Amino acid sequence: MDPLSDVFSLLRVKSVLSARFEASGPWALRFAAYRHVKFVGVVKGERWVWIEGVTEPTKMKEGDFCLLTDGSPYCFASDPGVARQDGEQVFASHLGADGIVRYGRGEACAISVGGIFQFDGDMSALLLNLLPPLVLVCADSPDARSLSAALEMIRAETESVRPGAAAMRGSLANIVLVNILRAHLAANPRSAGWLGALADPRIGSALRMVHEAIARRWKVEELASKVGMSRTAFIDRFKDLVGLPPLEYLIRWRMTIARDALRTGHDNLSSIAAAVGYASETTFSSTFKRMFGQSPSRYRSEARTKV
Repeated sequence: MDPLSDVFSLLRVKSVLSARFEASGPWALRFAAYRHVKFVGVVKGERWVWIEGVTEPTKMKEGDFCLLTDGSPYCFASDPGVARQDGEQVFASHLGADGIVRYGRGEACAISVGGIFQFDGDMSALLLNLLPPLVLVCADSPDARSLSAALEMIRAETESVRPGAAAMRGSLANIVLVNILRAHLAANPRSAGWLGALADPRIGSALRMVHEAIARRWKVEELASKVGMSRTAFIDRFKDLVGLPPLEYLIRWRMTIARDALRTGHDNLSSIAAAVGYASETTFSSTFKRMFGQSPSRYRSEARTKV
């Protein structure tokens, strides 16, 4: 798989498409701090969004999406000057049996849908580190076509309760997350961090090669040659973008895959070691213990007792 798909597979993203919000008249909602990541898409009308003490109010228009990544309290409003109410209380008290939150009187002039992504895994930092606290993807962005299609499906899916709704909503939310990240990378090819490295033609190519053949005995000189760089230039650029030297990144990714296999699978240590590029179970165990502070066997035993 490609690096982003690899990370998603280990994150085991739990996606929840939350209630549809339909509002009329002036309104403003404040939401408390949260964990993980949230998104909102505007189905109709306009709204303002800002993160308290972090960003200035930004207007969102129909078809726009935003991603909230830093867990700080945030606000949505028809106008930033409107007195804010507790968003969670408003949602709880105005939620209809059809899963729609209706606020105000008269025809809805603003409709939005949102969701939350919860990550089960230690790779969330790799995915989210150095992302802006607020990622905005405008409907007229060249890379927003897939999001426009997803928003239309979400609009239809949230108009009423239908069979298979939970499965559909979770899948749609995943589509939204991947496409917001894609659009963000396309618009910001020089983004810092691991995500930004994926957009770099040479380092991104090296990352893809490593992920496609994780058990291969890669050498820095080989990777550098394959992407048309000198060894020194490759190491410097890789470390600058990814935050780790190439071989250290390879080792960490191997150990991350091994840890997931120990927690969720039934292969013996020799098979797991071979799958991530170690001919010696002893070397594998030593590397694993150096990185995670305990032997693979002990980790597996403790992980199983927590299930």
